[in-house]
Amino acid sequence: MTGAPLFGLAGAALVGCGVYGLLTAPRALGRILAFNILGGGVFLIFGVVARRGAGAGFNADPVPQALVITGIVVAFCATALAAALLVRLSAVEAEAVRDGEKEKET
Repeated sequence: MTGAPLFGLAGAALVGCGVYGLLTAPRALGRILAFNILGGGVFLIFGVVARRGAGAGFNADPVPQALVITGIVVAFCATALAAALLVRLSAVEAEAVRDGEKEKET
């Protein structure tokens, strides 16, 4: 088996694992990680499709490579934002629990 079908199958496996994780993860952190795995699979498949065109004797098109790199940067930023929001949400929930305990004591 050559490189392109192997990477294509690996990308499809990552997409499948990501979709399964999105559907079954009970907590937000698990869904964030599953969404990252899904995105990695999509980037890998897109790279394989772009590479197969270059392997057929055509000139390599830099646009798919630029889109994949841009997508990776955007996915990283979105993950950082989601993680920051998750940390803030857990802090707010913990504060609400403490306030509820203080009200019960008084």
